[in-house]
This record gives sequence, C-alpha cells and structure tokens, in this order.
Amino acid sequence: MEKLSICLLLIISFLHLNAHAQGKTQQKIDYIKSDNITNQIPYFDNRFRLDAQLDDITMLFYRKSGSVPVILVRPDGSKLRISEHDKSKVEWFDDVTFDMIKIKKPMPGPWQVIGDILPQSQILVVSDVKIAVEPLPDVMLAGETLKMEGKLFNGDLAINNPKFRNVVQLDVEFISTNNASYENFGSPVIELTTFRDDGLELDEYANDGIFTGEFQLTIPAGEWVPLYRIKLPMATRELRQQPIVLRKNPVSMSVDVGQEDGDFHRVHFIIDPKYVDPDSFIFQGKITYPDRQDEPFSVTEKKGVDHVKQFAYTEPGVHRINVNAFGKTINGREFRLIVPEFTFNVEVNVESTNKSSDDSTVNSHKNNVPTEKKMTAAEKIAMDNAELEKVLQQQQQKTKKQQQQQWIIIGAGNLIIIILGLAFFFIIRKRKAK
Repeated sequence: MEKLSICLLLIISFLHLNAHAQGKTQQKIDYIKSDNITNQIPYFDNRFRLDAQLDDITMLFYRKSGSVPVILVRPDGSKLRISEHDKSKVEWFDDVTFDMIKIKKPMPGPWQVIGDILPQSQILVVSDVKIAVEPLPDVMLAGETLKMEGKLFNGDLAINNPKFRNVVQLDVEFISTNNASYENFGSPVIELTTFRDDGLELDEYANDGIFTGEFQLTIPAGEWVPLYRIKLPMATRELRQQPIVLRKNPVSMSVDVGQEDGDFHRVHFIIDPKYVDPDSFIFQGKITYPDRQDEPFSVTEKKGVDHVKQFAYTEPGVHRINVNAFGKTINGREFRLIVPEFTFNVEVNVESTNKSSDDSTVNSHKNNVPTEKKMTAAEKIAMDNAELEKVLQQQQQKTKKQQQQQWIIIGAGNLIIIILGLAFFFIIRKRKAK
C-alpha cells in the first residue's frame, strides 16, 4: 500500500511538473509567436511585456489624430516622455497619428503605455521593413507607362495594417549606369514614382496591403538601375535590382505635306519591329492646326510597319500631332506609350498665291473696280509697330513740351522772387539812409 501511494505521489508530481513545464513552454511559444509571426505584442489595458533578450526594440503606437504623444511607464514605475528621455538610448518620432519609439536594451518586464491609443490597436514591433516587388519586364520601351505592385514586409511577414501607410514612404528611382554606349549616359538620378495604397490612379483598392507604382518612362533610353527606397521616420532602406535596358520608342513619324485646298497631308506612323509586334498597334491622338483648333483622330486595324493617316489641307502654318500608341511586345506583353510630339510646317504656296493675285488683278481691271492689296501678317505687324512708334514719339514730344513749360514757370517764379527781394532790400536801405 505504501509502495502504491509512493507511486501515485510520484506520478502526480511528474504530471504537475510536466504541466508546469508545458505552461512555461506555452508562454514562451506564445511570446515567440506574437513576436516572430505576427510582429505584434498583445497587450491588455495598454500593458505589455518585454523580454530580457531584446537588444533593442522599435515600437509603433497608433493614436487618435491630433492627440499628444504617448507616455511609456517602465516596469520600475519610471516614465519615458517625448521631452524626457535619454537620447543616447531612446529615439522618438511623433506624428499626428502615431509615435515611433526605438529603445536600446529596454528594461525587461511589464510596460504600460498612456495616451489616446486607438481602439483595438496593437503595438507593432518594427524589425526589418522591406518591400517585395515584381521583376521589371524583359522589354521596356521609352515613353510607356508601367504598373507595378509590391507588398511591405516586416521581417518575413506581410504588413497588412492600413495605418502603416502613414508611417512609410516608398519611392522608386532610376539611376543611370553611365554606359557611354547608351543615350542616357550622364543622366541625373530620376525619381519615377511613389508607391500608393490609397485606391487612386492605378491602385485598385485602398488599404488592401498592395502598394501600386506607376512608372511613366518618359526618360532617355538606355541602361538604368531601378532603386526602391523605403523611408521610415528613423530609418531608410534600399532595394536595388539588376540593371535593365530601356529600349527606344518604337514609333517615329513622317509626313507628305499637301500643297493646296483639296489636298491631304499623309502622316506616316513608322514602327520599328525589333521589340514590338507592328500588327498589334493602334493609335489615339489629336492634331492641332495653325489656328489652334484641335481635331481628335485614331488609327486602327492597320497592318505592317507603316500606318498612314490623312488630314485635310486647311491653311499654311505649323501643325502639331500628339498621340498615344497601344500594342504588344514581341513577348506578348501589352503596353501603352506616349509618342513624342511631332510637328510639321505647311509653307505658303507661292505659285498659287501669285496665280490668285493675277486672277484678282485681271478681274479688277475687267470690272473697273480697284482691288486693295491684302496685307500679310508681317506687313500688318510692321504697320502696327510703325503706328506705335509714331504714338510714342508724339507722347515724348508732348512730355518734353510739358517739361519745358514747367521749367519756364519755375524760372519766372524764381525771377519774380529775386526782383521782389531786391526791391525790399533797396526800400529798407533807403529808410535807413533817412
């Protein structure tokens, strides 16, 4: 019986110790889980616990917009304030909606945060924030607009907290490799875009954890290094991708100019097929005539490397064409790009003008009605300038005459004062002599 009791006692003790050990293990697992899987420290009533093994910790506290910075209470009851802390051990950044605090060798034990912390907020432990982006396409064309998506990670874990968008800024830069074989040799660093998660422009859904960047590659063709820069209030990190080659815009334009009324200007959209499929191209744009009137146009369902669009002759002068192209690369990727503005000048047809002038003279003699010669724009401007100069001369003469009159009046006034002074002097002298 005693042996049975001793055995039961040993079994109960073993179970008790095992349960106690499991509790400790479970507590440790919970902490590791909260730190390394969720990157968040759970807290109750604004209290949380820091482990003794932490060399440093960066915490992010979300609070009500416009509220004052939080106050941290250490396990020993001492307080950390934004205005009262050891700057050699504590870095503190405050914004309208959050506080980011980095502490070296934090005191182990239960901490408390005091402030207008947002409901259901959690304390985010910032370890190594980075961005993962898709690789850029193999064929990239100068002038095109690319849509790129990326996700933020804290360590190996995705950050899906929409409020984190107010904390971090994601910028994209292209840096020239300064390869003399390319057009972008010597180009400065170009800031292309900022990734967004606000549902605007190319970002599809706001606060979904997917950041969208819009690359407008209206930059010189050549070899570039894409650089993704993450800016945090107290840190900056960079991701450099392998160099990429931005190909030249595949579309060029030329024109066969019409010469007179009834003719057409034939504009050629010439496609370089080296990196694109010419048959996939469509164009949408507008032509601006010399009188600044705009006419939209499109070119669709054309084949080959030379797509032609006709525009009616209206008048001499400078014509401007702005157009967007849509097509596919040789790899089948669809793209849209901006073609550089194309201008052409329609000169005055001298023979037609002389002929019209002769016809007008003949008709005027025939009808015995004098015909006034029409002035060109240059002659009209010259006449306007002559009239303006004449007016200015008249104004100058009038001003000069007024100044002369003023000087005469001033001189006469001074002469009268001198005469009166002399008269007064002689009268006084005469009285003294008597």
